[in-house]
Amino acid sequence: MTEHLWSYQPTAGHLAGTDLTGYKVEATDGSIGKVDKHSDEVGDAYLVVDTGVWIFGKEVLLPARTVVKIDPEERKIFVDRTKEQIKNAPEFHRDKHLGDAGYREELGTYYGTGAPFGGRPA
Repeated sequence: MTEHLWSYQPTAGHLAGTDLTGYKVEATDGSIGKVDKHSDEVGDAYLVVDTGVWIFGKEVLLPARTVVKIDPEERKIFVDRTKEQIKNAPEFHRDKHLGDAGYREELGTYYGTGAPFGGRPA
């Protein structure tokens, strides 16, 4: 059920090969930071967002499925989670978690359908 979590929604406007680095990321209730790294790999697409001072300079990893719209003119990415949901996600450490299947599974449970915050917002 979480396999689709790592793919962009067809309606998001994502074009494979587009460099999203530096795009601002907007939660449903405000800005959370900028894209520092991203993957377009089929079945393993994600964004690493530098949250700046919002959560004390930490980074968060967002599965591609959370992206609802990409606006290339404004250089903004809109996701379907609140700032609180993103802040409460399993903590991300780039050196430890990129490529870690266990962390991906944990994130999949958190963001996937049926998780405490995972269901799509009403």
